[in-house]
Amino acid sequence: MARGTEEKREALKARLVEIAEETIAERGISALRARTIANQAGCAVGAIYNVFGHLDDLVLAVNGRTFLRLGAEADAALEGCESLPPQERLVRLAIAYLHFATENPNAWRSLFDVEMSTETDIPEWYLAALGKLFAHISGPLSEMHPEASPQEIDLLTRALFSAVHGIVLLGLERRISAVPPAQLETMIRMVLLGEFRKQ
Repeated sequence: MARGTEEKREALKARLVEIAEETIAERGISALRARTIANQAGCAVGAIYNVFGHLDDLVLAVNGRTFLRLGAEADAALEGCESLPPQERLVRLAIAYLHFATENPNAWRSLFDVEMSTETDIPEWYLAALGKLFAHISGPLSEMHPEASPQEIDLLTRALFSAVHGIVLLGLERRISAVPPAQLETMIRMVLLGEFRKQ
């Protein structure tokens, strides 16, 4: 492929991701339409599928950027907290996750709404981004359970993430089983620390 053609392709790819990211942030993943995106990008609908084989691939590209933002929030939550007990670091991570979901609801939901499973061909970069996020959790857990095997820590990491994610999801969707938004941080502390602590 000629250099000029490749540069144009990469420029179109970046523009499509930018448009999709804005659309998802404003109206959610269900608002993505190939024709609308093409009109905004000034290209033919077919050009989208030349760059991304499927709209889900475009969503994955957006989600990769969202994972980076979420990872940056996790880093910020842990900055200067190395001396804190691992349980407290986990609480800080969970609350940062809650705040990210609250402030970026559509982008956050897109991480889980895209059609994807362990049976699909998930890009390596996507798995690496998810792995980096889980490493924030598995580090403190390894300190708390030095006798546990890597497989056990991995399972515990996913269990803890699932528990916090469930609290956040039910809380933000105002499900009947959830608590008022103001109490979500208290609930997270109760689950992670096993105690009731007023904010």
